[in-house]
Amino acid sequence: MNLDSAKQLVPVVFSDTYLEARRKFLAAAPTSRAYRSHATGPYGEALFTDASYIGRPDAKNLLVLVSGTHGAEGYCGSAGQLLFLEAKLHEALPRSTAVLIVHALNCYGFAWDRRVTAEGCDLNRNFIDFAEPLPQNAGYEEMAEYVVPADVSEEGVRRAEAEFAAYQAAHGEQAFRQALTGGQHTRPGGMFYGGTKPTEARRTLEQIATDFDIAGRENVIIIDYHTGLGPFGYGELACEQSSGPEGYERAVKIFGSSVTSLDLGTSSSVLILGSQDAFWQRALGSRHTYVCLEFGTYQRPAGRVVLRNDHWLFMHQPKAADSDLGRQIRRATKLHFYPQASDWKEMVAWRCHMVHRQALEALNSEN
Repeated sequence: MNLDSAKQLVPVVFSDTYLEARRKFLAAAPTSRAYRSHATGPYGEALFTDASYIGRPDAKNLLVLVSGTHGAEGYCGSAGQLLFLEAKLHEALPRSTAVLIVHALNCYGFAWDRRVTAEGCDLNRNFIDFAEPLPQNAGYEEMAEYVVPADVSEEGVRRAEAEFAAYQAAHGEQAFRQALTGGQHTRPGGMFYGGTKPTEARRTLEQIATDFDIAGRENVIIIDYHTGLGPFGYGELACEQSSGPEGYERAVKIFGSSVTSLDLGTSSSVLILGSQDAFWQRALGSRHTYVCLEFGTYQRPAGRVVLRNDHWLFMHQPKAADSDLGRQIRRATKLHFYPQASDWKEMVAWRCHMVHRQALEALNSEN
């Protein structure tokens, strides 16, 4: 696929709603298996995570493409998955390689233009081992009153921002980011809440892994699409700490030196406990390579502002979710994680194609 092809496919693969994205996906992958959510969409519509398997059932190598871990980021991920299918990369698979596409893992968040699940959880903080004591986040506790303040008037927001500035002055920018975004399990309705038990979306991924015997494969590469961190339009390939240095080394071997690592201080993210990679590490160990393909949108603190408003709406004014104010807040969240800009979409398309091709080349070399 050349640059002209990527540009031509942009209107084909990107969608403006969850329902449009699902319709396009099912048209491109008609044999998908549907996993219905107990949640419903803004208009009472049924919501589904869809899984499409391409290749021989006994293929030893598997590429897994996951969209919508953070619901509103599903616009990008769905487009990346459709691009994979439109580029017909799956039509030249050897007998030993298969592809599993998991569309709209957090279908509730995708449909409602929220980052969280129907339970109000950040799915990428929900994959911890709940048999163990819950992780503590003292920094978040210190700031919790101001993360999602009940008062979002101009004066209320000014007070919250002043508290954040004071915390940063006392502890440093990196400690502030870690406290705010690393994850917390004590404040339901708050930002980056990991929950106290597995969410429905997590259970869906676990069921998909069982249904398609992912644990039985010899070599699995997972690409998990995200948006919101880093320079506008740039697709960072980030490893999580669950896989350790060995996971990072495996990713570099496949995708090159642009892969980033928290251990090396090169990632735009902070340390996350309970990320999706924790699930893959438990299931597959050294037989997997996980990368978060993260596309930058708008710089801080823009993301904090839209998430504050989103959480305030659903915590303090849930009945207003479909009012003019509610729709305005939800649209702002959508536009932050899914910029309506042709240059951003083209950068996403081109980078996705590159990463897809690299992953398949690595798997095919294992024949």
